[in-house]
Amino acid sequence: MTILPVVVGGDIGAYAMVRAFHEAFGATSVVLAKVVTRPFEASRLAEVRVADVEDEAALVAALEQVAADHPSSRRVLLTNADWYVGMINANRDRLEPLFDIALCSADNFDRVSSKERFQQDCEALGIPVPATVHVRPGDGVDDATAAALDALTFPVVGKPSSSAEYHYVEFAGKLKVHHLDSREEVDALIAKLAGAGFTGTFLFQEFIPGDETHMRSLTAYRSAQGRVTLLATGRVLLEEHTPGTLGIPAAILTEPYADAMDAMSRYLEHIDYRGFANADFKLDPRTGRHVFFEVNPRIGRNNWYVTAAGANVAEHVVADLEGRAIEPVRVDREVLYTVVPVRLLLRYLPDVELRRRVEGAAIRALARPLMSPADRALRRMVAVWGMTLNHYRKYKRHYPEYTATGF
Repeated sequence: MTILPVVVGGDIGAYAMVRAFHEAFGATSVVLAKVVTRPFEASRLAEVRVADVEDEAALVAALEQVAADHPSSRRVLLTNADWYVGMINANRDRLEPLFDIALCSADNFDRVSSKERFQQDCEALGIPVPATVHVRPGDGVDDATAAALDALTFPVVGKPSSSAEYHYVEFAGKLKVHHLDSREEVDALIAKLAGAGFTGTFLFQEFIPGDETHMRSLTAYRSAQGRVTLLATGRVLLEEHTPGTLGIPAAILTEPYADAMDAMSRYLEHIDYRGFANADFKLDPRTGRHVFFEVNPRIGRNNWYVTAAGANVAEHVVADLEGRAIEPVRVDREVLYTVVPVRLLLRYLPDVELRRRVEGAAIRALARPLMSPADRALRRMVAVWGMTLNHYRKYKRHYPEYTATGF
C-alpha cells in the first residue's frame, strides 16, 4: 500500500518531514496550510492544499476530503505545531478511522504541554530543572506568589505553560519567550496577559547563565511497544530572534549527550509516551549539568538535523505504525544544521575553537532542510534562497550583535 504523509502546517519543520518521507519511501505528501508558504513554493515533493487550518472544523473537513481523495493509500497524519496536535486529538473519533495518527495521545499531550506538570515530573525523576514561579494572570498575584517572584534572581525568562493556549492570545509586545530584567517588568507582563484574557499559567524561570551556544536540542521517538527507538541531541549555535520565533534554533551542531538522552528516556517511560517529543535544555556552566526547560509533544521545527545525521525520522514512524522492530538509534554523527547563511552564523560565534569546528562541519556535512536535491525547480530555489538571505535583514533588525545572554 502506498504511504501518503499528510502534514498540517507549512513551516520549515513540515518541509523537513515531507523531505524525510520522500527520501525514505519516495512518498509525495499532502500538506494542509493556510497559504502556500515559501518552503513549499513550487515543490515537487508535496501537493499543498490551502485551508483554514486555524479553524478546527475547517481543518477536520479538509482532512476528511484528503482521505476521500486517496482511498487506497496508507494515510499518515503528522504535524509539528502544538495547537494542531491539540485540534487533531480533540477529533480523534472522526480522524482515527481515516488516518494512522503518528502523534501522542490526548492524555500525553495535556501532560507534556503543561510546563508546570513537566517540572513536577522531572523533579520526581531527579532531572534538573530551573527555579520557576507559576502565575495565573487571570487570578491575580497572591501574597505567596508575590514572595516567590521577589525571591527570583533577575534576569528571568517568562513563557506560557502551554504553547497551544498562548497561540491564540494577542497583546502588544507579545513574544514567544520574554526576557525580563526586573520585578516591574514581570508585573507589567502579568497585567498585559490578564488584560488580553489569557486564562492559562505563565512561568517565570531563573535564567541559566551562558549564551545561545549553551542551549541544547533533543529529538526522541517512543513506539507503541514502549521502546525509545530514536534519540538525537545537538548544540544550538544560534536562535531565531523575530518576535514570533524567538528561541527556535536556527543552527545546530549535532553532538551526543548521553546524560540528556538517558534523562529523556526515563521521562518518556515514566509517562508512557508514544510518538515524537522535542526537548529544550541548557548546559549550566556553574554546575556542568544539563537543565531541562520543556518537552514539546511533537517533532520540532529543526527536525532535519536528525535525518541529516543518519536517522531518518520517517523510518521510525512507519516502523512503529507497522508494528515492526527497528534498531534503536542514538545519533552520534556530526552535521551542521542551519537555516541561515553560514557566513551570518559565524558572526555570532566568538569562541574561536567552536567557530573552527563549525567551519569544518560546513565543508564536510552541511544540512540545509530546504535544499532537497529532488526539489530544485528554479522558482522554488529563488524562493528558498530569498528566504535564506532575508536572515541578514532580520538579524540586523532584531539581533544585530552577539550578546552573552542571547537577548
